[in-house]
Amino acid sequence: MSLAKVKQKTLELSNHSKRDVRTQFGAFCWRPRKKGFEVLLVTSKRSKRWIIPKGWPVDGATPAEAALTEAWEEAGVVGKVSPVCLGIFSYFKDLDEDTDLPCVVAVFPVKVKSLAKDWPEKDARKRRWVSPKRAAEMVQEPELAALLRNTDPLAL
Repeated sequence: MSLAKVKQKTLELSNHSKRDVRTQFGAFCWRPRKKGFEVLLVTSKRSKRWIIPKGWPVDGATPAEAALTEAWEEAGVVGKVSPVCLGIFSYFKDLDEDTDLPCVVAVFPVKVKSLAKDWPEKDARKRRWVSPKRAAEMVQEPELAALLRNTDPLAL
């Protein structure tokens, strides 16, 4: 299945102008296992749903470097990022109870060398290694689920 065939509710921009859509950079954090690989998910700060580490652009950093920074801050990841974008997904970022912001996330692969025992957002998030199939079941965004299910970083 190609990512283009994934059915996802489009970003409804009726309450937003097109300039309100924001770009973020995400980290597809993975590690090799005897049979395949595992993916690292983290919980979001507010809703505690399972997501990949992601965040805003950083002045002076490439998109891949920004994704690696988010992986460190949100999950304590020490690893190597590839500059090749694996794909994109969209979602609405909840800013507060009444406000959300449409976002498009460009995702970069990060091969994890180790996880720190202490990291910047340790008290705000949980992290979990899971199979790609299980990761796809845990996230809410269909495009992200397809990316997790269909990407093989061992083939990159």
